[in-house]
Amino acid sequence: MPLLNAAALNRLNRVLDQHVEAGLLPGAVVLVGAGGQVAHQAACGRLDPAGTRAMPMDAIFRIYSMTKPIVSLAALMLAEQGRLSLADPVARHLPVFADLQVGMPQQGGTLALAPMRRPPTVHDLLRHTAGFTYEFLGDHPVQRQYQAADLADRRRGSAAFCAALARLPLLAQPGSAWHYSRATDVLGALLEVVAGEPLGTLLQRLILGPLGMADTGFAVPPAQQHRIAEPFARCPESGRAVTVMDARTAPAFESGGGGLLSTAADYLRFLQLLRDQGRFEGQRLVSRKTIEWMTADHLGGIPAPGDLLPPGHGFGLGVAVRTAAGLGPQPGSPGMYFWSGIGGTFFFVDPAEDLFALLLAQAPNQRVFLRNLFRHLVYAAVE
Repeated sequence: MPLLNAAALNRLNRVLDQHVEAGLLPGAVVLVGAGGQVAHQAACGRLDPAGTRAMPMDAIFRIYSMTKPIVSLAALMLAEQGRLSLADPVARHLPVFADLQVGMPQQGGTLALAPMRRPPTVHDLLRHTAGFTYEFLGDHPVQRQYQAADLADRRRGSAAFCAALARLPLLAQPGSAWHYSRATDVLGALLEVVAGEPLGTLLQRLILGPLGMADTGFAVPPAQQHRIAEPFARCPESGRAVTVMDARTAPAFESGGGGLLSTAADYLRFLQLLRDQGRFEGQRLVSRKTIEWMTADHLGGIPAPGDLLPPGHGFGLGVAVRTAAGLGPQPGSPGMYFWSGIGGTFFFVDPAEDLFALLLAQAPNQRVFLRNLFRHLVYAAVE
């Protein structure tokens, strides 16, 4: 097992406790693994900052975009079964996306429409090069149309979501650039068509059930709702109201891009599957080559505007990938892969160091600071 410095791991706890005491973090659960085994775990703060209950290790968190790696792996498992090809045009399975156009901003704030040079594929969905975007990532005219369409409304089903999205222009030509986006929501809807079952049922059959992820789903059942972690009612820095998704009511739209709730113990099982290259507790669930393929860089020279992918990083199939030992403002090894959630969650797996780590919190406005801090504190413990 790789050696981790106990004093540095204790310092990780102290630093998080200091942020709780300073009123910047409501609470968190952290877990660090080495050699495939849990080497350190801790909980700090409160389950609900409006109450007095200490954060338990089995707290349930909205993991938002940490849903994406799970759904992406489900797509690759269907590909292993011969039921899906990553070269498939999206419109082969979801015809509503057959006639997309690309939005081209003009002087004066207008938006011209141009035809696609090629259709987006399933591969594009997995690596976020399909041309879609997220409404909260900027003020581009296409993003303003996303905002007006209220794509975050979970009361409509996947078919209605796709119909609403397909009426909007793309932000970029498919394959031309990496834009973090609602592509995995589209992927989830596509998987429902391919598998002939709801996304939640598919995930349960392929991944959640076999891994024993009993507390992971698109809503928390009433008997377990006392374990839901909550954020501050208002951001401790800006004073603005904090809004998070409803964890208690089953949504009509099971968002492949950000709808799951989970626990540290459950997500640990998913990380162990990835770390063990497709095996879990002695059983082969996914091919080793599929995991290698998923966690390799799929961008190459494709540009990635913005700051979501720092220098020295690319993107695989549902996860970001470290491509260089230097360049980036955070520590890490080439080949490490990771992703995070907008609610304040983060994970990484570092095959070179045989290390993995998980941070679960509900602090949306502090998420970037917390995940960078956590990454530094964990790597500081590597001997």
